[in-house]
Amino acid sequence: MSDARAGLVRILQNAYSGEVAAAYAYRGHWKSLKESPEKHRIREIEAEEWDHRRRVGEWLTKLDAAPRPIREKVFWTIGRTLGLTCYISGWFMPMYFAGRLESQNSVEYEDAAAFARELNMDDCVRDLLDMARVEVEHEEFFHGVVAEHWLLPTMKRVFGWS
Repeated sequence: MSDARAGLVRILQNAYSGEVAAAYAYRGHWKSLKESPEKHRIREIEAEEWDHRRRVGEWLTKLDAAPRPIREKVFWTIGRTLGLTCYISGWFMPMYFAGRLESQNSVEYEDAAAFARELNMDDCVRDLLDMARVEVEHEEFFHGVVAEHWLLPTMKRVFGWS
């Protein structure tokens, strides 16, 4: 049981910090775009990332665990930096890397749900699987936006993302 708890806490701590990076990166991303349906959707995605962070934080509290302060500072900095680079990088790179990242996030939430299942934390399992589902929706959105871009085949070869 302690291995499952340790695994769950580790993933939740990583997710908690990852969500702050994602939220700030998305904030910079949508603010850098002209008025469009994509801009509005990315703004919604930012709000969903803040919601995930809140929910993950609640599970950490229930597990008597806390975020890792150094990781928090590092990921806050990463998110803010990525948000700023959206103003100079154009739209494709942020969209591509956001989709690729979201595909990894959904897997992490599914892994966390498996640990929660081992601990008989049924409410946590449902919550984590819901967050995984939302992350898949994010990935599908970003994939749809970049699907026809001429750089996509090259980026997939270099960085992956099916």
